[in-house]
Amino acid sequence: MVMGIWRHWFLPLFLLLVTAGCNGPEHKLVCGDPLGCVEILSEAPVRIGVLQALSGKIASLGQEQIRGLELALEERDGKIAGHPVVLQIEDTGCTAEGGANAALKVIADPQTVALYGTTCSGAAAAASQAMSDAGLTMISGNNSAPFLTSMGGKEAPNHHPGYFRTAFNEENAGKAAAYFVYRQLGIRRVATINDGDIYTRGLTDGFAAEFIRLGGTITLATSVNKGDSNMEPVLTAVHDSGAQLLFFPLFQPEGTHILRQARNMAELDGILLMSDGALIEDSFIQSVGELGRGMYFVGPDIPDTPAGRELGKRYVVRYGEEPPTGYYLSGFDAARLLFDAIEQVAVPGPGGELLVGRQALRDALRSMDREDGVTGRLHCDEFGDCATPVFHILRQDDPASGVDGLRHNVRFSFPATPQVTKNP
Repeated sequence: MVMGIWRHWFLPLFLLLVTAGCNGPEHKLVCGDPLGCVEILSEAPVRIGVLQALSGKIASLGQEQIRGLELALEERDGKIAGHPVVLQIEDTGCTAEGGANAALKVIADPQTVALYGTTCSGAAAAASQAMSDAGLTMISGNNSAPFLTSMGGKEAPNHHPGYFRTAFNEENAGKAAAYFVYRQLGIRRVATINDGDIYTRGLTDGFAAEFIRLGGTITLATSVNKGDSNMEPVLTAVHDSGAQLLFFPLFQPEGTHILRQARNMAELDGILLMSDGALIEDSFIQSVGELGRGMYFVGPDIPDTPAGRELGKRYVVRYGEEPPTGYYLSGFDAARLLFDAIEQVAVPGPGGELLVGRQALRDALRSMDREDGVTGRLHCDEFGDCATPVFHILRQDDPASGVDGLRHNVRFSFPATPQVTKNP
């Protein structure tokens, strides 16, 4: 059931202009939306820009987002408000520059109704500003950096109007990891490594703040650059700092390099390793194999819902393989929210054309309340967060079981308040 704003609430944004013509009165919709409207002519498509990381080691995550979008379109027979859909797909490369360039390509088309993306939070920071400045709307099923929406209940530095997401706000991920490390593992000295972007930096900053609040010490807070492959100097610094655990919420390939090289340095044998959801996927688990045994991860909960199980069956039928990650689920929810909102605000004209108000679309998403999301209830707050976050601490005890085995080996859960689920 969809609850929220009904279409007639938006009708005052439009005027039905009646003029005299040779064959009688002519009717024409005139936009009254403060941000303007997109006019979709009769039988013309609804154009949606898709910004995802489709190259490099993160390509599998971008592909999962697109597959979630495709599955959401499939249940509507490929149409929104009776019109076919055209996707303008752009590769962000998981970089800020790539996100900005991809967004500019999409918004250059005045017929773009909305954007779906991005994969990486670093790309979203630039893309969301360009999108917002153009008066458009963007929704992501994968971005999770706190900087994009809210931090501590207040507007975050990189929040821009028109940005929404169904991925969890990772504000609590760092807290969950810190609480587990301090309370359950009894560790008091930790080193952190990020790659400087808003996603990884947000996680290490959140971890450090909570860990210090609990009484722990951050022995080293440092970063590597995207593209770095020689991690021995930074790992030597981790050892020299006296850390008992290294928290490195990095993407591939940097996260893979850290793990492989750490396992080959005898002096790091006693240091525990922890990463995050960016490495909770099959390509990483298969590539590192036994080297990943004993490693901890903090990642989002993927609720086991009847709708989610049914979507998983549809995924296998359509793509001929089991999903390598669970992120297609939040991607599906993001796409469906966007499609619902467009249909709510699209005002039909007498000739089959549509007018979609840009501010009306933002308002519709902000008022969305779905109880039937495949990842649980979806309700978008004033900052664009549409999902209630729950995070798990996972441990890799059986690399041969793949990502599914890892996801089921939950050692600790962090909803609104910390709860221990198993022995660490």
